[in-house]
Amino acid sequence: MLAVIVRRHNPLTKNEQLKRLKMGRIIAGINMTLDGICDHTAGTPDEELLQHYADLLSNVDTVLYGRITYQLMKYWKAVAENPTGEKATDEFAVVMNKIPKIVFSHTHKNVDWESAKLANRDLEEEVLELKQQSGKDILVGSRSLIIQLMKLNLLDEFQLCVHPVVAGSGLPLFENISDRTVFKLTKTKTFGGGAVTLYYEPTKKTTNR
Repeated sequence: MLAVIVRRHNPLTKNEQLKRLKMGRIIAGINMTLDGICDHTAGTPDEELLQHYADLLSNVDTVLYGRITYQLMKYWKAVAENPTGEKATDEFAVVMNKIPKIVFSHTHKNVDWESAKLANRDLEEEVLELKQQSGKDILVGSRSLIIQLMKLNLLDEFQLCVHPVVAGSGLPLFENISDRTVFKLTKTKTFGGGAVTLYYEPTKKTTNR
């Protein structure tokens, strides 16, 4: 009899399958202070910074927020409805007002922003579905969501805007992370006000024991 060798096929996980397809990236974008504190109010939103973030939003399909950051960003809804008269501020408010937003919250039963909706699945399921549907990048703007997605190995890029401010207290970004992750710096962008955006891609993750 002829011996038949059966080679076992190890199926790729859903995450691995998605990475092989040409799809939008999951970008973690957040403002930080020199002492590593997450704070979207740390810097002065001058014309240059506002244009930078308007450009970023114009190139993403959806923004993901947690409850606290969503409440903070509703400031721009009010500006869109009642312009300030400052060109850069009002133009950014229009962009922010239009971009689709998904809010992850255990306490909110509804959201009062036409461009926002509550997530009806857990974070991993929502992100994997968005990657399948969207041809553009997806921006994650909340500390808690960034930490969760980092643990799930679902982030493709970090855009950390570091402001020349020491907060002294607050919540650090990389908290409760048990794995060691190596990053590759792909580029930097320096602003006139002293802020610097660092663009990193995760390259290797090793489990600490």
